[in-house]
Amino acid sequence: MKLDSYGDVGGNDMTAFGNAATSKELLIDRWDEILEFLRTQFNITKVSFNTWLKNLEVKDVKDDLVILHSSDPSIGPNLSFIKNKYGAFIKNAIEEIIDDEINIDIVSDDVVTEKSERTPQQTAQSSSLLGLKLNPDYTFDNFVVSSSNAIVHAAALKVAEAPGEYYNPLYIYGDPGLGKTHLMHSIAHFILENTPSIKIMYVTSEVFMNELVEAIRHGSVAPSDFREKYRNIDVLLIDDIQFIIGKERTQEEFFHTFNYLYEAKKQIVISSDKPPRDFNNLEERLRSRFECGLTVDLTAPDFETKMAILQKKLEIKEYESNIRLNVDDDVLSYIAQSITTNIRSLEGALTKLIALSRIKRTPINIELAEEALRDIVFPNQKKSISPEYIIDVVSEHFSVSVDEILSDKRDKYIIIPRQICMFLARRYTSLSTIDLEKVFHRDHATILHGIGNVEKKLKSDDETSKTIDIITKKLNI
Repeated sequence: MKLDSYGDVGGNDMTAFGNAATSKELLIDRWDEILEFLRTQFNITKVSFNTWLKNLEVKDVKDDLVILHSSDPSIGPNLSFIKNKYGAFIKNAIEEIIDDEINIDIVSDDVVTEKSERTPQQTAQSSSLLGLKLNPDYTFDNFVVSSSNAIVHAAALKVAEAPGEYYNPLYIYGDPGLGKTHLMHSIAHFILENTPSIKIMYVTSEVFMNELVEAIRHGSVAPSDFREKYRNIDVLLIDDIQFIIGKERTQEEFFHTFNYLYEAKKQIVISSDKPPRDFNNLEERLRSRFECGLTVDLTAPDFETKMAILQKKLEIKEYESNIRLNVDDDVLSYIAQSITTNIRSLEGALTKLIALSRIKRTPINIELAEEALRDIVFPNQKKSISPEYIIDVVSEHFSVSVDEILSDKRDKYIIIPRQICMFLARRYTSLSTIDLEKVFHRDHATILHGIGNVEKKLKSDDETSKTIDIITKKLNI
C-alpha cells in the first residue's frame, strides 16, 4: 500500500505522506519516538537494542518503502539477522506511530565493501592461520571488559595492533574458564582481519608436545621440519603452557623456538593457569624468558560483569540460531548470583538452561532456572555434571559451535567432538543412553556407536586418551 497520509487516517488537514521528501522529514522527526516504542513495546533488552537497533536511521522513503541504514560497520555482516529477527517489530513500530501501512528495508553503508572485499580477506585469513581452528565467537567485540580484566584486555589489544612491538612475550594467566583462550583467539582474529599477510600459529602446549614426540618417535616429520614449522611464523600463540612443565625434551625444544622468535622480534603470546614464578619444575632460563615481557592475570568477574557476559552470550546464541530467546534479566541475575566459579561455568549454565527449555518445550523462567541449576544453588546436594555443560566445554576445546555438535552434519571435525560428548555424558552424568537420545537428537544405535567408538580409541590411541584427560580436567571432574 502506498503511504498517503501522516497522523490520523481520514483528516483533511493532514500532511501528505506520499511526498517522499516530506515523508522522510516527518519520519525523521518522530524517529526517536519510534525507537522508544520499538524498545518498550517489544520488550527488547538494553544490550540487544544498543547492539542492533540504536544506530538505525531513516535513509530514504520511496512510495510505501521506508529504507533504513546504519553507519555502524558491524551491521553490514548482520543485515540478514537483523531483518529476520527485528524486521517485523520495526515495521510494526513505524506503522503504530504513523498510523499507516509500510514496508521496510535495512541497508548498510558498507554492504558493497562487505560483498566485494570480505571473501578475499577470508581466503587470506585461512592461508595465514596455522595450527588449530579459531572460535568465531572469540573476538574482542564479544569480550566483556570490566575492572577484573581491563588491563589484560588492553594489553592483548595492543599486541594485536602491533605484533612484536609491545609486550613481547605477553603472558596471560588465571584460573580455568576466565577468558584466556578467548583473548588469544581475539588477538588472532584481529591480526587476520587487519593484517592478513601475517602468519599466525595458534596451538596448545599439548599439540606442540605431541607433534614433537611424533617427530622423534616415528620420524613422520623430521625435527628440522618441525622446527621450521614453528619458526617460520610471525605470531605464536600457545595455550596452556603448564602442560609442558616437567617435560624436559619439550621444554628444551620450546626454549629454542622461543629464543628464535624473540630474537627475530616475532610476537609470542602464552597462557597458563599460574604465573611463571609459581612453577617449581620450570627451568630457570624459561622462567626468565616468560617474565621478560608483560605478565598479566585474569581474576573472577563481579556480578555486573557476569550479567554483561550472560547478555552478550545470549546475543551470540540468538544470532547463531536466528531465534529470539526470551530470557528476562531476573533469570540472568539468578544465574549470575548462583555461579561463583568462572565464566565457562557461567556460559555452561546458560547453555544448560536453554537446552532444558528446548527439550521440555517450556518457557525460560525462574522455575526452570532453579531446576537447571539445582546442583549449584544447593551445594549440600550431590553435584552432577550436565550433558549441556559437557557439550559446551567440548565445543570450546575443539573450536566448534554447540549448534554444530547438535546438528546433522557428518564432517569428521564435528563427529569426533560429538562422540566424545556422548561418551563423557554417559560416563559422568546419571543419564541413560535413552536419555541421551533427546540431548543429542540421535537414535539409540547412533548413541551406542558414538560411545563405543570413543571407548575403542581409548584402548589404542594415545591422542584420544590425552584429549579426554584434558577435557576432564577442564570439566573439573
